Amino acid sequence: MDHHQSLLARLAQPADSRIVLLVLDGVGDLRTAEQPKTALEVAQTPNLDALAGRSALGRITPVATGITPGSGPGHLALFGYDPSQPEADIGRGVLEALGLGLKIRPGDVAVRGNFATRDDAGNLTDRRAGRPSTEECRRICAQLQAALAAEAPAGIDVQVEPGEGHRFVLVLRGEGLSPELADTDPQKTGVPVLPLRPLRGGEDPAIQSTIARLEPALATLRRALTAEPRANELLLRGFSGLPALPQWQALYKVHGGAFAGYPLYRGVAAACGLEVVPCGKKFADLVAEATRRWQDFDYLFLHVKQTDQAGEDGDLDAKVAVLEEVDRGLPALLECLDPDRDVLAITGDHSTPVPMKAHSWHPVPLLVAGPRCYRDDTTAFTEEHATRGHLGTFPARELMGLLLANAGRLKKFGA
Repeated sequence: MDHHQSLLARLAQPADSRIVLLVLDGVGDLRTAEQPKTALEVAQTPNLDALAGRSALGRITPVATGITPGSGPGHLALFGYDPSQPEADIGRGVLEALGLGLKIRPGDVAVRGNFATRDDAGNLTDRRAGRPSTEECRRICAQLQAALAAEAPAGIDVQVEPGEGHRFVLVLRGEGLSPELADTDPQKTGVPVLPLRPLRGGEDPAIQSTIARLEPALATLRRALTAEPRANELLLRGFSGLPALPQWQALYKVHGGAFAGYPLYRGVAAACGLEVVPCGKKFADLVAEATRRWQDFDYLFLHVKQTDQAGEDGDLDAKVAVLEEVDRGLPALLECLDPDRDVLAITGDHSTPVPMKAHSWHPVPLLVAGPRCYRDDTTAFTEEHATRGHLGTFPARELMGLLLANAGRLKKFGA
């Protein structure tokens, strides 16, 4: 627990207000010569813009200036943790596993996987194997598990658990396993998969033993994929063990509910102590389930993934369409809020600019609405208006304190 989080824990108090955090994953974008307007500027969002007119705007920096975050660190920061601290260094694998509802035991190692496509020369041509359906992913994972059962690699038990689309999770069990392994995903096409290797170098016997036991299991999995037309390769990211984060209920005196349709984001929420609520993936599904469970929580986290997907695909029109879909569904969420008590924040965990087709380090626009918020002169929820907003630019990990304060959930500090 860092100093800022410790201070919040000392000052946190119960109240009859609610906090809602709506995360539009990867919402931030760029103006470039080829793309003179961002998705937020192109989109027709009358409800978001009207809300901006009675709110405070600003920007958040997910980790630190110039640092491009993954989704895990980006969300941990939104939940009040410093993602640069060792205790918050949670690999993607365990987050995916928790998000799938898997039971991860101390000593287990989890790693997130992508099915991918490679050519006859062994070079990657598609890191997502054409985005197979979740049903297809389940079929392939069952095939892989059967291959492992038939060959039974020595000294290690490997479970293959299907995720969404091209994603899956490997759960590794055995004596003395180490999660200190580097990703095998080179993060680009035209090159081969990276070999298993230590994360930070060195000759730690546990790391070398883990590699020696895991390599035969991966060879078995790759042989089982040989006949697949597109998903004929696998990439591994985020080897990790069970996290030990300070839990929300004790930290902030709130009972948090997570409404997210994708495993990683459910996993981050679960690791922090939020209750994960089963729900759909579209914004209307999130709002409908949040409305049904409204009385059960002091804090509700709603996650929209499709903005990030469109950004990674370099598809401005798709990103605009998602924003307009959210805007159409926003009134149903606003109707649940008590304007005299409740606080709503809308932001992203990071920027995913369409021109870059990837996460980036750029600050993310933020909107905070509530009865104690300063109403600035902004009139639209866009990057440009956010740069002029009253809240300024600050680290994402400080957002939790701002929301607690606006909800009347922090006591006065000192005499």
